[in-house]
Amino acid sequence: MNILFIGDIFAAPGRRIVADHLQDIVETNRIDLAIANGENAAGGFGITPAIAEELLGLGLDVLTTGNHVWDKRELYDYFARQPRLLRPANYPNAPGRGVLVYRARNGVDCAVLNLQGRTYMPVTDCPFRKADQILGELEPHIKVKFVDFHAEVTSEKIAMGWYLDGRVSAMVGTHTHVPTADTRILPGGTAYQTDCGMTGPYASVIGVQSEIIIQRFLTGLPVRMEAARHGPELHAVIVDVDEATGHARAVRRHAINGD
Repeated sequence: MNILFIGDIFAAPGRRIVADHLQDIVETNRIDLAIANGENAAGGFGITPAIAEELLGLGLDVLTTGNHVWDKRELYDYFARQPRLLRPANYPNAPGRGVLVYRARNGVDCAVLNLQGRTYMPVTDCPFRKADQILGELEPHIKVKFVDFHAEVTSEKIAMGWYLDGRVSAMVGTHTHVPTADTRILPGGTAYQTDCGMTGPYASVIGVQSEIIIQRFLTGLPVRMEAARHGPELHAVIVDVDEATGHARAVRRHAINGD
């Protein structure tokens, strides 16, 4: 089976390029499960119920998030109504859920896990131990398991990849908005990439208007962040998984330039 994962959808340019290309990607690559990180979909900061429904309506099966998931207060109650929107599982006593078992288009039950790193990030429970807990609680018949690890530093993401190798089908990192070139299958059969990269405006500084960020570096003064509008690109990972074993057979990056 084929799993599509789209990196952090950033603001309107990210949503537009997903709307323009998702169905073609799904059909051309025979995608059975389509996942995307949507935590920056609302103007670059957070996601609203309306935008979540918009993205799911395009054909995405599950939305993952990260630290910006709490930026929009109206989302808190929405979690109870929409189980296909996840938040990092290692937030203690927070609204929503961090794992979902979802039946893919080919009829296979798949587990989607959302975890968040702790280095230079908000205080959360240990993502490594939370991963152990979640995997230990899954039904034995669930072989296909996908992890979005939303973390700042490459070392923490790489460590998680090795920690989960052989226990999940794929672990792909998000958060830095910069795609990495280390796409591979680890020895135990887990597909891995340190960061999927942003789906949004690349004529920017990780999604924000360049001039604003340059002034921040030059002056050290606070600035009002504004999402950039130009240079849309879609960055994703496609994983071919053996549904009988849960091991990855192939993984590749998939990118589209929207200009």
